Amino acid sequence: MIAVSRSTTHTFTKPNQESIQLLTGLGVEGDSHMGKTVQHRSRVAVDPNQPNLRQIHLIHAELHDELQAAGFAVSAGQMGENITTRGINLLDLPTGTRLHLGNKAVVELTGLGNPCAQLDQFQTGLMAAVLDRDEHGKLIRKAGVMGIVAIGGEVRSGDRIQIELPPEPHQSLDRV
Repeated sequence: MIAVSRSTTHTFTKPNQESIQLLTGLGVEGDSHMGKTVQHRSRVAVDPNQPNLRQIHLIHAELHDELQAAGFAVSAGQMGENITTRGINLLDLPTGTRLHLGNKAVVELTGLGNPCAQLDQFQTGLMAAVLDRDEHGKLIRKAGVMGIVAIGGEVRSGDRIQIELPPEPHQSLDRV
């Protein structure tokens, strides 16, 4: 992990922290998206009682590199992620993958982050830059992955991440 971030309010960016505390079944302690039920405003408006499958947002730093090469000024936490990784192809991991973070914490991946219009409010053109199409025309969402806290614990910048794949057959991550 190269950075951990949280925000107590529904701001787009999340300030980097030395460490964050993950709470089992809830998310990041003190983060505005923490809770058993959905906390994202657009989803609360639809159904405030749906389970929160978006407790933790992870983005790979390689996306920041790609965006910086395209002229965007982005860094860890600025796209709303709680955890910024490097060297892990998050988008290719299957649903149910468990990421062992630091000494104790475990995050289970639930799906892909769904880019929203706030990206363009942060920097014009950023939303289009995190969307792509494959050779068959299928939409590719590159704005990170979402997960739930399966086992809580303290997570720090610089901690190792171990990947535990779910049993086969694997199911590709989809929008949550």
